[in-house]
Amino acid sequence: MRGFVLSTSKQVMGAGVIGAAALWMGVCTAAMLVSALSVSATDQELARRNAYWERVTADRQARLNSAMQQLANDGSLGELAKSVENRHNALALLLADGGFRGAPGAAQALAPAKPRPDITNPIARVQYTLMDQERIISAAEGFALSRAERLRLAFRLAGLNPDSYAGRGGSLGGPLIETRDPRALAAVLDVDESFAQRIQRASSNMSDMRSLSQAARGLPFFRPTSAAAQSSSYGVRLDPFTRRPAFHSGLDFPGASFTPIYASGPGVISFTGVRSGYGNTVEIDHGNGFKTRYAHLAGFSVRVGQRVTVGQRIASMGSTGRSTGPHLHYEVWVNGRAQNPNRFLKAGEYVQQAN
Repeated sequence: MRGFVLSTSKQVMGAGVIGAAALWMGVCTAAMLVSALSVSATDQELARRNAYWERVTADRQARLNSAMQQLANDGSLGELAKSVENRHNALALLLADGGFRGAPGAAQALAPAKPRPDITNPIARVQYTLMDQERIISAAEGFALSRAERLRLAFRLAGLNPDSYAGRGGSLGGPLIETRDPRALAAVLDVDESFAQRIQRASSNMSDMRSLSQAARGLPFFRPTSAAAQSSSYGVRLDPFTRRPAFHSGLDFPGASFTPIYASGPGVISFTGVRSGYGNTVEIDHGNGFKTRYAHLAGFSVRVGQRVTVGQRIASMGSTGRSTGPHLHYEVWVNGRAQNPNRFLKAGEYVQQAN
């Protein structure tokens, strides 16, 4: 057996350690209790609020059901349901006539839901139709806005003002209603004015979409060749012959000789022949001050005065004129001034995505 003698200092140290441990355990226990009580109080408050709103919702639903039942007893709810369904059909037709007809994807997005023969309760019929009306107007707003904004961005990328090409003062449903007057629209559709304003916005955006899309089809927004690479861009560069800085007024697309060259937009052939420095050249007048030039060609297959469509073959790639090898030199002119063709090609990508 061995004995141990605890001196006074050791006893004091041991008592201190035990006291500190006891204090730590007490603090931790108190913190856990406070946290538990706090969470419990929060949960109770949330439960009270949920119960309150559930009571409010149940009360409102009970009142609505009571009112609907009274209408059903009076025999007028069926007429109300029929009236709502007629208004629903009129809304769908009006949206179609307001600029959505023929737009890609519009028919699927805005088609009214098919009637459900299993719904015979007048209350359910009204609710089903109202929900489908909300779906249609939401789809119309999103459909029109997304495509219109993409086309507006395309025109801005090309340095053009989209407001100059967008439709103005368009009407909704033909000559029946001017879209600038939501109150008249609300009266005709028998809907509240806020709902009519949503229809107005969707119709306005769709009108812009159709106008911008139609305008884009007449502008040089598409690639003149299938060659993806560019050997020289628009702007100042080192001239390949003088090796000095010089302004380059277009884009160069290198490729094999006799690679097809296509019209980047519809228009009329305004020039075919040889231009100094350009070699064999074709120029297309797209109207409204827009012109494109295709140079260094091996030959061309169009004549002056001929009308061409976008994507139509007009020439073959070559190396005539001031050229170091087979390539297409492509220029875009607006009102007599050369523009950066890259901007028009980028705009064309957004136009195609909007269609």
